[in-house]
Amino acid sequence: MRNAYGPDARWHDAVFHTAFLLLLGGALARFLLRHPGEPRTPWVIALSVTLAVLHVLGPALGGDGSGPRRRLGRLTAVLAVWMLLVILAPSFAWCAVPLFYTGLRTLPARAALVLVTVLTVFVVAAQLRLSTTFDPNLLLAPPAVAALATAVFLRSERQAARQRALIDDLVRTRRELAASERREGTLAERERLSMEIHDTLAQGLSSQRMLLQAADRVWGSDPVKARAHVRSAATVAEHNLTEARRFVHDLAPADLARDGGLPAALRALAARESGAGLAVRARVDDSGRPSVIPARVESALLRIAQGALANAREHAEARTVTLTLTLLDDEAVLDITDDGRGFDPSAAGGPSGGRGHGLPAMRARLRQLGGTLTVESAPGEGTVVSAAVPLENPR
Repeated sequence: MRNAYGPDARWHDAVFHTAFLLLLGGALARFLLRHPGEPRTPWVIALSVTLAVLHVLGPALGGDGSGPRRRLGRLTAVLAVWMLLVILAPSFAWCAVPLFYTGLRTLPARAALVLVTVLTVFVVAAQLRLSTTFDPNLLLAPPAVAALATAVFLRSERQAARQRALIDDLVRTRRELAASERREGTLAERERLSMEIHDTLAQGLSSQRMLLQAADRVWGSDPVKARAHVRSAATVAEHNLTEARRFVHDLAPADLARDGGLPAALRALAARESGAGLAVRARVDDSGRPSVIPARVESALLRIAQGALANAREHAEARTVTLTLTLLDDEAVLDITDDGRGFDPSAAGGPSGGRGHGLPAMRARLRQLGGTLTVESAPGEGTVVSAAVPLENPR
């Protein structure tokens, strides 16, 4: 059985009930004018009132909001009372038109069509009984009206079903799109966290390990140098703690918080990372022209410098690393040059032999800003990593 389908269905119910009550009232008025005082008149009036009450109280007595059995019971009661009325007064037969819709909405399609056919035959018989002479219109008009009403209703049903299917598809698509966006956001955030951890915490811990290992090697022979390595490790640990706190709060790198921007941050990075057999120098070539570097570009280039230093120290076994920042009118270029053992850039693993995230993380950062990464290296000949980022409208 069919259920109600929203506010439009309630509006249609009101129209059908109103039409039915108007037809019922017109038929009752016609009967009273033509047959006053007959023995059947009280029965006709009582049945008319009962039928009106069934329609007015339809939702409470088993309307569309109730279960299938109550709706079927209400339909049966309405049809039984109406048929008794038609038997007593055939002029009530035209009240069948709204009943067509009631049956079509209450019963399954096939059962509803059978009911419409039965009601049509009943109306034709009542009209022929009411007429004193044979009128072909009385034989043909009721089936035509029933066919028209049924066709209109079924078309409306199909349109409503298509609209419901379309709405369901739209809702499902929106949910799938929202889920996809959440997944993409989660993956992007994971990638960002991976890069941040690799370029900050992991690199700092690696520096501390190497400084402490260097201190351990000279602890007995050169206590002064050993203590210097320990102090350097403590400095790196303190800086790493600051980075971790800023990382948690999603702030810029700690070195960029100081005056001087990226050039000063690169110099501070070089001074901090020098030690334990690695000499780091930082140079800035701005041709005497002050350049405004967007914060995202500064942060990305500083992280790339940190990642390249980590690769040079851990994998390339370099002794000297040079950071060169070149500021052009529309581009910032950071070159990291080391004198390490080099590698084959075409190899899948890169300098870390497949163990690290350094070069992929650098490329991911630059891709977000519309920049490019170039790696030049060969076994035994050192490595040059060049990161170029446009300064105008970076993505």
